[in-house]
Amino acid sequence: MSVSSKAGFKLPETTEAHRRRASRLYAAMEKAYPDATCALNYRTPHELLIATILSAQSTDVGVNKATPALFKQFPNPSDYAASSPEDLQPWINSIGLYRNKSKAIHEAMTRIVTEYDGEVPATMEDLLSLRGVARKTANVVLGNAFGINVGVVVDTHVMRLARRFSLTEQKAVAKIERDLMALFPRPKWTQLSHLLIAHGRAVCKARHARCSDDPICQRYCQCEWCEETQKS
Repeated sequence: MSVSSKAGFKLPETTEAHRRRASRLYAAMEKAYPDATCALNYRTPHELLIATILSAQSTDVGVNKATPALFKQFPNPSDYAASSPEDLQPWINSIGLYRNKSKAIHEAMTRIVTEYDGEVPATMEDLLSLRGVARKTANVVLGNAFGINVGVVVDTHVMRLARRFSLTEQKAVAKIERDLMALFPRPKWTQLSHLLIAHGRAVCKARHARCSDDPICQRYCQCEWCEETQKS
């Protein structure tokens, strides 16, 4: 079965059996992680956008340590637009690539002020017009700030688990996202990433995974730790 993503492209072929398996996996993760949610702290769409830009190649924990003071100093998009990248840097210099990120934040907030009346746009196309925003960042903002499911956030945890759970055989982020979109119903796309990330952080880690004692991994995962347990 092939379906439209309503995002300008068709999703891959899949089968009812594969979708049923995906549904069972989703239900198991939902039961295991009922509180799974976005790990970045924010109060408004523009704060989430900034936090997500900062999180690239950085940890959510590190971003959450830096953003309270940043958000207090610059409470609105207009405050960023009225500043300069250099003004922002002392507030985010604990985060990797902070110089480039300060430029991205300043430019993105300036465009939001000048082109969108100070409001973060709520479409994929408009978000992608902002500096520092690629599809992953746009999916984070749309799904969590606006409740709009346009795609699936694919970070390193989602990439790893999607392959380990046999939800995809792809390696490219864009292709992994489309496979996940084809397997899971549209209303679940945002939460799916939260569940996979939660399981990836708690159990099915890149190294020293704890899959051998986990019922979800024992049923669905095919990583080296699960295979070793099955051999023993």
